[in-house]
Amino acid sequence: MSAAQRPRAARRAAVRCALAWAALLPLAPCASAAITVTDDAGQRVTLAAPAQRVVALAPHAVELAYAAGGGAKLVGAVSYSDYPSAAKALPRVGSNTSLDLERIVALKPDLVIVWRHGNGERQLDRLRALGIPLYHSEPRKLDDVATDLIALGTLMGTGAQARAAAADYRGKIAALRERYAGRAPVSVFYEVWADPLMTLNGTHIVSDVIALCGGRNVFAKLTPLVPTVSTEAVVAANPEAIVTTSQGATQADAPLPSLAAWRAWPRMTAVARGNLFAIDGDLINRPAPRLAQGAEQLCRDLQFARERRSQADAVSPR
Repeated sequence: MSAAQRPRAARRAAVRCALAWAALLPLAPCASAAITVTDDAGQRVTLAAPAQRVVALAPHAVELAYAAGGGAKLVGAVSYSDYPSAAKALPRVGSNTSLDLERIVALKPDLVIVWRHGNGERQLDRLRALGIPLYHSEPRKLDDVATDLIALGTLMGTGAQARAAAADYRGKIAALRERYAGRAPVSVFYEVWADPLMTLNGTHIVSDVIALCGGRNVFAKLTPLVPTVSTEAVVAANPEAIVTTSQGATQADAPLPSLAAWRAWPRMTAVARGNLFAIDGDLINRPAPRLAQGAEQLCRDLQFARERRSQADAVSPR
């Protein structure tokens, strides 16, 4: 072998030796691939690894994180984050409208779940400027709850539990859709607030719940997400049912003050037939898995309205 050939031979021998040793050694762990999902604002959220320290800036976001299997990863939440019960012990970082940014940063989150239209945009911009990944959660359709569950499970590395929760939720919604899809429509006024009188338009998820139950939101076409309306406009729309929220089930004999106030218009169909319903606000207003329970109650209430319509038609003069 010539002197010129010896270095090349040595290099080939070294490569063969390295390959031989590699065959005898256990496989080294592969570098984890980046995790990317798309949030409800249409923005891509990318993490280098599953989130281990998560802050949720809305009560529904806390519920979503727990349902997606990430309860142990939550390190902060806002006021009124009370479900599941373990959420009550989470450190508070202000309210959804007034965040304690210093407290959030001190918790060193690697993911913050924000409420797209509930949290202040300026404060979110400050978090974004610090390089903290933000996932915007604001489901507008019933299935968006399942989509959020799966996306958050992906980001937190709890995909299996998140997919199971999403499947369970979708099954409950599908059962309600199958049961009520063919029912006669019921016009509905959904009262968010009494003074000023406020409702929801057709792009809000509650309007999708109303449609699931065979209802029709009488103010669906208004432009603001949460429009203010007049009492005269409600009376003119003459809804067959009026729905609002409470911390308990509907009390037909002793309705909430806001519902009782509608008795001043006894000729309005909802009042004349006693279709004044209240649903636990945590079940109907929070876009999380418990929304299926709120939807089930609303569907039952609207079915009562249909039955009362039949009774009224039976006794009306022909």
